[in-house]
Amino acid sequence: MVESVSATVAQSQGAQDAGKPPDSGRWCCSSQRHFIFVVLVLTVVLFFYNTNVKEMVPGWNPTKWGLKSNGQRQSLVPPKQRGPVASTPGSKPTEIGLAAPPQTETSSKAAAAASKAEAQTATPYKSPGPYLVEYPSEYHFVINEPKTCERQKPFLVLMVPVAPDNRADRDVIRSTWGSERAALGNAVALFFLMGLHGGEGVGPRPGPGWTDGPLLQESLEHRDLIQSDFLDSYKNLTIKTMVMLEWLDAHCPGASYAMKVDTDMFLNVPKLVGMLANAPRTNYMTGLVQGHAAVHRYRTSKWFLPVEIYPSAFYPRYPLGMGYVLSLDLPRKLVEASRHVKAIYIEDVYLGMCMSHLGIDPTDPPNWNYFQLEPREYSRCAYSQLVVTTTQPFVDRVSVWKDFKRPGQYC
Repeated sequence: MVESVSATVAQSQGAQDAGKPPDSGRWCCSSQRHFIFVVLVLTVVLFFYNTNVKEMVPGWNPTKWGLKSNGQRQSLVPPKQRGPVASTPGSKPTEIGLAAPPQTETSSKAAAAASKAEAQTATPYKSPGPYLVEYPSEYHFVINEPKTCERQKPFLVLMVPVAPDNRADRDVIRSTWGSERAALGNAVALFFLMGLHGGEGVGPRPGPGWTDGPLLQESLEHRDLIQSDFLDSYKNLTIKTMVMLEWLDAHCPGASYAMKVDTDMFLNVPKLVGMLANAPRTNYMTGLVQGHAAVHRYRTSKWFLPVEIYPSAFYPRYPLGMGYVLSLDLPRKLVEASRHVKAIYIEDVYLGMCMSHLGIDPTDPPNWNYFQLEPREYSRCAYSQLVVTTTQPFVDRVSVWKDFKRPGQYC
């Protein structure tokens, strides 16, 4: 009975095997191998996909193609920088508004991180308007002479604000009254102060450094240039003046006096030093002092100032910006006062406002003929009796100086 059942089962199994294709076993094994191979290939692909492409393929740089690390499109032109921009002397120039140069593979991660941080923290530049300037603010010197006063130990420091491209006036001054480095036994130092090239446009401060080759060469030759990183323009004269005061406080604390004098002036240095021999050593500012000057309210005026900026009808007393003298304790006090006085664009008026805040009244000169706003016709006698006067553009200042310095009586 058992044998019969076994035979029946064997026959049934044989019938089932007989119904299968002869290679079905081998096909099943082959399919399993193909499936495993496909899984391995997919695993390798996923591995490479999740690996940093920049590390594997150094020649591919997403920044070069205008892509952020998340694949989004970005502009190749960096966002407008905020003013102020910090810089350090000797730093390389950075042009604003130009496409950033292609980055290397090693710097792409850092650049992406910096770009992300800038996008998160940068705020759009906001102009202070046509009647105010960006001061107080952190400005830096890109050309400097920090040790000259320490070496020369001057009694008097002459500061001449000038445009960076005005080499002609600088050379005239160097060959005339700027050549007098001593008077009545007192040392005199001369410096030219300028901002960055930029003209009359008003906008965010340029990036660090903008110093050009000719200025650097001139600085090496004469060692009398001071350049700060504000935009050099008429509107920024207040910034120029306050930067001058910062520099005097930082680098010439041992001097007794400084004079700010414009480029178109004739300066009688011995007469000035003689006047200062009897002047106060503290809280002293003199020049052609204006009193009870009315604020210009008509918009066509070069010095227009609206009521909302300056409500009073009259300015406090101030010396005209053509040339004024101050004792060297005042720079620090005036810079401190500027933190409390709204910085208007009229630089000499602003100095008077800061002096008024300090409770210090500008001093009238010993003789009203010492400071001449209107150009005086040249004569040796007339020029010997003044400290400073405006000159006409057509006057040959070098010839005038040579005649003025020749031996003989003035009058």
